[in-house]
Amino acid sequence: MTQMAKALLVDDRRQNLTALEAILQGLPVQSVAVESGEAALKQLLVDDFAVILLDAQMPDMDGFETASHIKRRERTRHVPIIFLTAADRDAQLALRGYQVGAVDYLTKPFDPWVLRAKVSVFVELWVKTRQLATQSDLVRERDTQWRRLTDAVDEATALLRSDDPEVRDRAVRMLEQARWGNTD
Repeated sequence: MTQMAKALLVDDRRQNLTALEAILQGLPVQSVAVESGEAALKQLLVDDFAVILLDAQMPDMDGFETASHIKRRERTRHVPIIFLTAADRDAQLALRGYQVGAVDYLTKPFDPWVLRAKVSVFVELWVKTRQLATQSDLVRERDTQWRRLTDAVDEATALLRSDDPEVRDRAVRMLEQARWGNTD
């Protein structure tokens, strides 16, 4: 069973988190809401996320500093961050958001349908990436099995060239084992 994608919602105001959870309701994503940058960083230590919705202006550690920490960690550097802010449309703030690794920067009020669409894209990419990783693991496993089988056939072929009947019998046993996937 595949794990459901998660969205990390980070805002110092509980009512904003509640609004974001409502906006994302019905999407194939589990919302995880936290009220500070520090809490977001802790959450990222224990969970994987498809996307992070991050308030730019928070007390203590603001969204920019939080994003900077997220992008420095190997485990989280590729998680897309969408900044959300009530600040006016200051181009410098948006630029600062992009400089710390944001994929988007939305100012309030924003269209909830646009946010849903953006989150949906990142959730779909996360799911596809997981599927590709699973398929890649299966291919590697099959490659390993194929190499073992090929090695066993090569060894048995060499033994079959022997004039000694016991050695040839051993080769036949090896081929029979290989036939049933037991090449150890």
